[in-house]
Amino acid sequence: MTGADRPRHPTDQPAAITRVWPASSGEPLDDAAIVDCYPRVGRPRLRVNFVTSIDGAVSVDGYSAGLSGGPDKRVFGTLRMLCDALLVAAGTLRHEGYRALRLDARRRAWRQEHGLPEHPTLVVVSGSLDLDPALAAFADAPVRPLVLTHDAATAPPGLTDVADLLRVGADRVDLVAGLGELRRRGLHQVLCEGGPYLFGALTAADLVDEVCLTVAPLLAGAGAGRITAGPPSLPRTMRLRHTLAAADGTLLLRYARTD
Repeated sequence: MTGADRPRHPTDQPAAITRVWPASSGEPLDDAAIVDCYPRVGRPRLRVNFVTSIDGAVSVDGYSAGLSGGPDKRVFGTLRMLCDALLVAAGTLRHEGYRALRLDARRRAWRQEHGLPEHPTLVVVSGSLDLDPALAAFADAPVRPLVLTHDAATAPPGLTDVADLLRVGADRVDLVAGLGELRRRGLHQVLCEGGPYLFGALTAADLVDEVCLTVAPLLAGAGAGRITAGPPSLPRTMRLRHTLAAADGTLLLRYARTD
């Protein structure tokens, strides 16, 4: 699972990342080269971003931040910069302590230069609408967030003051209809940061176009769940598009159906 803001540890150093495959040069990638590794495309795309341990854990001590070092944070920030909308489950929003979706000045400038709004739009998936309007992710948001929910859900007082509710489905969230509604609003490049049940549901609905996976050089041991959860669904083949690596042993992989 990808953490809310993956706060930087005091010992983190600037993350040098190199390309291993294809066309390895051995030279560290600058910011522009990192962006080129994760291109925006001219059609709607749902990209999922997660971090995992070598042995498949989604978290350490219950949080994804324990898996995330400098290389992962660097790609994490790049993917947020590139997206139109950031999709996250309500449980992950609460548990990981998401703050307002604000990009730094450099990334805001990049978006403006490429004809994008300064900040992407936060989109929360919630079947129960158990959401606190006072959460910073809502109350301090630079762009009014959206909440994908269904017709039977009752909003708590104040939620519609800080977010727009998109009701898609009669008694459960229809993710296909939800993504369609985002695209009608011009939010074509969607980045999902989890959690595992949302990832599982998106996979089951055959909506995942791309997976960006960080493999942390860590054996987490037994106990933690996987990056995906929920009822079984059909396997789906994806192709490896690149392998990046950092000096600390972190691998950054991108899989996609098509480019």
